[in-house]
Amino acid sequence: MHFTIQCVDKPDSVELRMATRPTHLEYLKSNQEKFVVVGPVLDGEGKPRGSLYVIDMPDRASAEAFIMADPYAKAGLFESVVIRPMRIVFKDGQQVAG
Repeated sequence: MHFTIQCVDKPDSVELRMATRPTHLEYLKSNQEKFVVVGPVLDGEGKPRGSLYVIDMPDRASAEAFIMADPYAKAGLFESVVIRPMRIVFKDGQQVAG
């Protein structure tokens, strides 16, 4: 099952994000087989303001465990985290579901 995870960084937390980024990227590399798409969400100036994950997990509990183990979450970077199931209709320019 696919899930979106939308994370919003706490205000004035770019330094914490940058300091934690190397361990965050290692964590992502160790889980990359679960990803549809993952990346930072940017503000109007192009600076990171959060993260968006579209992941393939067996259930919501697995998605919750995944994000709580992310070094960004462990460092207290996120102001909010919203997890929602989703259905992919188009992927890579092709319709994959009705």
